Amino acid sequence: MATNSFSLSSSSSLFPSPPTGGNLRRRFNFRRTRAAVISSSVAFPKKKHWKQGEYPGFTEQNGFKNNKRTPIKNIKKKLDRKSNAKGWVNTVTEALSDHIDKKQWVQALKVFEMLKEQPFYQSKESTYMKIIVLLGRCRQPGKAQQLFDTMIEEGLEPTPEFYTALVGAYCRSNIIDKAFTLLHRMIELPYCQPNVYTYSILIKACVDASRFDLVDSLYEQMAERAIVPNTVTQNIVLNGYGRAGKYEEIEKVLSGMLESTDSRPDIWTMNTILSLFGNKGEIETMEKWYEKFCNFGIEPEKRTFNILVSAYGKKRMYNKMSSVMEYMRKLSFLWMTSTYNNVIEAFSYVGDAKNMEYTTDQMRAEGVKTDTKTFCCLIRGYANAGLFPKVINTVQLAGKLEIPENTSFFNSVIYACAKAEDLMEMERVFKRMKDKQFRLDDTTFSVMVEAYRKEGMTDKVYDLEQEKQMTSASEFNYRRSDEEKLELMPA
Repeated sequence: MATNSFSLSSSSSLFPSPPTGGNLRRRFNFRRTRAAVISSSVAFPKKKHWKQGEYPGFTEQNGFKNNKRTPIKNIKKKLDRKSNAKGWVNTVTEALSDHIDKKQWVQALKVFEMLKEQPFYQSKESTYMKIIVLLGRCRQPGKAQQLFDTMIEEGLEPTPEFYTALVGAYCRSNIIDKAFTLLHRMIELPYCQPNVYTYSILIKACVDASRFDLVDSLYEQMAERAIVPNTVTQNIVLNGYGRAGKYEEIEKVLSGMLESTDSRPDIWTMNTILSLFGNKGEIETMEKWYEKFCNFGIEPEKRTFNILVSAYGKKRMYNKMSSVMEYMRKLSFLWMTSTYNNVIEAFSYVGDAKNMEYTTDQMRAEGVKTDTKTFCCLIRGYANAGLFPKVINTVQLAGKLEIPENTSFFNSVIYACAKAEDLMEMERVFKRMKDKQFRLDDTTFSVMVEAYRKEGMTDKVYDLEQEKQMTSASEFNYRRSDEEKLELMPA
């Protein structure tokens, strides 16, 4: 093991545990004040006899007596009971809405079951739609299918919107075959025909799975049914073609969008294309398309300039990077956290600690908050510069500031450990990452495999590759869980 291994062991406490201490107790002395009792005679006024019509109250001549329980009190009690009932209903519906907003699907289903047991409950399409969409976003297509079937049993008629939401639930979990079965079911139903949103969701799922053959077939179906793809659909395809490196197809789609009236390019199209060529390092092509989109009438936004800053920074074109940032100032676009992160990331690639720290100081001086990516860039930058004590200080500072940890954060620390050739600490960080149940991605395994191979530890490489295969298999089995293999439609 190399001698420059920086100490990230338990003594250095790379991830320090929160301090524990006894509860502070305070003693309060309460002084009792004596109340002065003042006795005074109370003079009762004499009873006034009201003339007829002067006072609108009840008298004994009207035949009413002063009972303890008057009709006014009875009415008030009924009103109180009614208001309390309404308050309970509002509380349940508000709780359901709150769980949906927070994506808490388990709690949302429990509250919904409570709501259905009440006598005032009435089936509403909007409620079912919100919960089905929630379950789809939380990758629970089996639960979404059950809720869809329950809705039909309660007498609600399915609509294209409900089917589209269910299609989206299966697509988010990469269960494309079920989604296509639903599409064929929609085509068979006369009042549930698929629309452009249905096809857009399916196209996105096929693009994410690199099934471009299915994308072409979906485009053909849309043409046969006279459904014109919109801008969102084309942006999805552009993004997929960009990840797959299909540049000829990108040119065709963009040319069609520039000539179309239904799918004209927008700011999302511009950002997608600029980000694609910027990440590939093709600066000239990126600049060419930037001018084309501007001439087309699309005005750049903050994210557009941040993409340019990131692209120029990665290619070490610091003059152009500074020019873009100054242009943002002229347009009154404030530098955001992502703007500073792109600059820090550019310096971290080459281990330029001086400029990296200067940018961070300026960021704090302007009151811009740091986030997880900021610390990831700092950790990697210090590691590339060989300043491993500063890596430890940065990790500990992130803990003090309660910066949220994620997979990227642990990957950056693992990268620093590998760079310092401290494999023992790298394994400790890897174990802590798994204990906290963070997802292990390709970067995690590739960095560790490279570190083990450099030291000739072939047995460690084999174990890590086996663990990677098991992780991929478990994720696949999770998506194909038993509850997601329910029957598509009720018998």
